[in-house]
Parts: sequence; C-alpha cells; structure tokens
Amino acid sequence: MEALLVTGIVQGPMLKPRGEPMPRAIHRLTALQVRDLLETTKRARYADGGGLYLQIDDSGGKSWIFVWRKSGRRRITGLGSARTVTLKEARTAAAEQAALVRQGKDPIDERKKRNAKAMTFGEASEQCFTNIEKGWRSRGHRVLWQRSLSTHAKPLLTKPVNQITVGDIDRVLRPLWITKTETAQRLRARIARILDHSGELTGENPASLKAVMRRLPPLKRKVERVRHHPALPYDEMPTFMAKLRAIEGVPARVLEFLILTAARSTEALGVQWPEIDFEHQLWTVPKERMKAGVAHVVPLSPRALALLQQQFNARASSPFVFPGFVDNRPLDRETMRKVLRQLGLSAEQAGLHGFRSTFRDWAEDRTPFYREAEIALAHTVGSPTERAYRRGNSLDKRRELMTAWSNYCELEPGSVTWLNATGARP
Repeated sequence: MEALLVTGIVQGPMLKPRGEPMPRAIHRLTALQVRDLLETTKRARYADGGGLYLQIDDSGGKSWIFVWRKSGRRRITGLGSARTVTLKEARTAAAEQAALVRQGKDPIDERKKRNAKAMTFGEASEQCFTNIEKGWRSRGHRVLWQRSLSTHAKPLLTKPVNQITVGDIDRVLRPLWITKTETAQRLRARIARILDHSGELTGENPASLKAVMRRLPPLKRKVERVRHHPALPYDEMPTFMAKLRAIEGVPARVLEFLILTAARSTEALGVQWPEIDFEHQLWTVPKERMKAGVAHVVPLSPRALALLQQQFNARASSPFVFPGFVDNRPLDRETMRKVLRQLGLSAEQAGLHGFRSTFRDWAEDRTPFYREAEIALAHTVGSPTERAYRRGNSLDKRRELMTAWSNYCELEPGSVTWLNATGARP
C-alpha cells in the first residue's frame, strides 16, 4: 500500500505527483476523466481533493477511497467500486467522512459502530412483510416477494440497509433489466419499498426509479402481446369433469368447486364456512379476498352445494372449507396443479385460471347470458347506472347460468351436441 502511495501517481496539470504541493481546490477530476481512467490498468491514485482519490490497484481494480490522518498516521477507508459509484456519489460520501474527521471521529470506527447495530436488508424485508401483508389479499404475495428477493437480490440480504448504494441496486437489476424487464421492475419496486419502510435511509432511496434510471439504460416502450392463460376447450369439459369426479381427496374437490363457481384459485382455496349460506344457496366472497376489493356473491348450483355439504359433514376444526395439511391453513395452488398433472394435463394445456376462460367461452357460445357471465367472473360490466338497474334480476339470471354450467359439466362424455342454449338437454 505504501509503495502505491509513493509510485504510480500520474503527472499532469490536474494530477500532481506525491511530494509536490497539492492545491487546495476540490473537485479536480471530471466525469470524462474518470470514464477514461476506468479503461486504464496502470497502478495509481488520482486525487479529486478533499481526501477523495480514485485508486487503481495492481489487479487493475478501480475504487474510490478517502484518505485522512489520525495522530500523524495515514488512514484509508473505501467508498466503493468506481464502476458502480459515480463521481458525484463518491464526493458526497467523502464529504461525509471529512465531516466526521472534523468532529474528531474516526470514519472507520464509526462505520464499525453503525454496522454493529444496523438493520440488514434481510431483517428489514421481514419487518416490512409483517407490517404490510395485512393489506395483501393473498398469502401468496409474501411467498412471491421472498422468492424474488432470495433469487435475484441475494447479495443485499446480509448487507446493512444504510450501506446499500445505487451501485448495489445496479448490480442486482442489470442482469434482468433488458431480458426480464417486468421481473426487474417489480424487484426494484419491492426493494425500494423495503428500504423506505426500514427508516434507516438518510438520503435518496438507492432503489428509487429516479436513482436507478440514472444508471440503467432506458427501456423501449412497446406494446406487448397479450398472454392468455392456457385453457381447456369447453367441449372437453364433460370428459374432464368425469375423470375429476373419479379422483378422491380434498384437492380434487376444491378444483371441482373452482370450476363450477368460475372462481379464482385464491377465492376457492380460501373459502370459509361463514361465507356459505346453505339456506339461500349463496357464497359471498368478502371484499378483502376479491381482486377488485368488492364483495362478490356467487349463486351455487346443486352440484356445488353437494360438494360443500360433503365437506361440511367431514369437517374438522379448521375454519376453511377445504383445509390444508397445516392447522388453520387452506390448501395451496400446487395441490390443484398436481391433480391436473394426474389427469394428464400439462401447464401448457390448462392452468387453474384458464378454467374461467373455458366458462366464459362456453357462456358466450352456448347461452344467452354472456353479460351475466362477465358478472359471474367478477368483471366490471357497463356504466354505474347500468349496473345499478341490473342489480334487481342479475342474481336470478346468474343462478340459472351457474346451474346450466354445472349441468353441462356433468353431462355424459360425448353428449355435448345435445345441449340447447341454456345448457340443459332439449
């Protein structure tokens, strides 16, 4: 290190060799000079003033350092890689270190103290999850957040929040930014929210969109092709449902219930007994579990009611109609996906959400209740005035629609062509 201080200092009008008087001016380097120096490999230190240096070591690595003296001895602390920390950011960091020195403090000792009690990003993420997951409609959101962080932001998990820089965020996002843009954008937003929630930041959030876009290339705006969920053709439903009814177990029953009610997977998996009105043959999904945040009433067909009655007769202590393998937890999506694979359907052939598309296609092609089908899917249809006038008879029509859908699904395989518009035998 001493040899580096003595040798390798590039001479020039802006870069004085060691031993010559250094001018008191600061900000002696320019962004253009730094860019050019990043392409060199000659060991050297280039002074910017105020104790800030751009250092090139024996291996060609470039980093920012802050140099000061304590009791006559030279002290050095690193400020990050020159490839990820900009000149402006390095100057800001050096100014903070210089302020500590003026206060009679040792920047290295102060950093050790902060690190000893600083919250890591992993700890901050758990704290954030605990506080915000109450507002999530699905327990799966926590799993998605944790999976994305552990997969793509692993280097951040053990790092103190107050040490995370824009350069750290850059290294996490850059591999995904162009090839997996949507993943990168979601990851950035999650990291930014966790950092904000931690309360450990003293300056700009390094994961803010503004900070990130100063370093990463701009994204081209393009119209993406709509990706449809793989769905089973409705003329194959009677054969599929006959095979599904032959499978025993709760996963098969919740999948059948999902299909008969045209519900989303989270809605069907999370159904609890207070939501079921056996007397009026209704299932009311509370707004907290609906994607649009509005309570949704589902008329239950005779077969759907039979499934619920079967579960009610065999119920245990769980509040869930389709209890999982862990106490007070419902089943998860994977259990239903396993049933699909057991029936020989791959993810490319049919997905859980795709059964809603199957129901919609059937309703459009085979019934006069297309608009009621949109309501059954909890889609917003028509103007507020139209929706207000439609409330009086919508439920009765939707009950007829869901009964016709159930009848269609329970047909003997091969008899599909015998149906009339309402899904019943002529």
